Amino acid sequence: MNISEIAKMAGVSRAAVSRYLNNGYISDEKKEKIRTVIDKTGYKPSVQAQALRSKKTRMVGVVLPRINSDSISSIVAGIVTVLNENGYQMILATTENNPAREIDYIRVLSRTHVDGIIFIATVFTKEHRKLLNSMSLPLVIVGQRLPGFSCIFNDDFNAGFTIASEIIKTGRKKISYIGVMKADVAVGLERCRGYEEAMKCARLEVTHEMTETADFSIEAGYEAAVRLLKAYPDAEAIICATDSIAVGVLSYLKEKGIPVPEKIALAGFGDNRISRVTSPPITTVHFSYRESGSEAARKILQMIQSGDTASVEMKLGFSFEKRESI
Repeated sequence: MNISEIAKMAGVSRAAVSRYLNNGYISDEKKEKIRTVIDKTGYKPSVQAQALRSKKTRMVGVVLPRINSDSISSIVAGIVTVLNENGYQMILATTENNPAREIDYIRVLSRTHVDGIIFIATVFTKEHRKLLNSMSLPLVIVGQRLPGFSCIFNDDFNAGFTIASEIIKTGRKKISYIGVMKADVAVGLERCRGYEEAMKCARLEVTHEMTETADFSIEAGYEAAVRLLKAYPDAEAIICATDSIAVGVLSYLKEKGIPVPEKIALAGFGDNRISRVTSPPITTVHFSYRESGSEAARKILQMIQSGDTASVEMKLGFSFEKRESI
């Protein structure tokens, strides 16, 4: 089957079939005739031929730091839903938190005829900035703010401020923090800044011994708790930059027979599934990860379809989830 045969069977012009297949304007009567013939014959248009005619592949590249993460999988789920609804497909590239690999994937995708790229970002090196500034392809960044680019990101500073403030309200004063690398501005810097500002507003001290750094894993959280409590055994609460880190800390506290929250209160960020089923469940902040993916997909499609590449920044809110761990 080809367009000419579909047109003949439906009793319409080739142009009408072409408009139907490319989501152009066509009367409801003709649309129904063409749909009936296509359903009857099982006709599938050639993706390659459509791409040659329209200069569009209907493919969006998505570059992400890791796949084994509740937050990332929620973002991707939001992206996939919107792309599928609009007849687009996704090429997924996971970099295992390797900045050099991110640059390689972005460069490769921009050369393989995707219509746009969604970049779920963690850090921006000089090489990142140079490459992104040189791109003419539509680009949306998720999870971080980079001036001059369309970005969907969370209110990490106020989330950190809120968690620390809520723990301070329980009467605890010696509140420690386990963060991640500060090069990750959203998770590493802004959440910690929020904690520090809340402590400052309450006139509480933050010393070097009260803070630690980990990566994003449960194992790293466990190891960071070992180091933290060795350096600062008087801690009355521990705030962790992610729920995964908090689960690792909880594991260590249980192993040492330190009751939560009676002896040490505990909180994280992200509201991932495991934080809800630990004993006790971990106090956290819920971010709209799925919505950030959906918004990113809508924005990239708008840029692709309209050709308007004006940058737009969207900061999403959060909700505080108070649970038994504090």
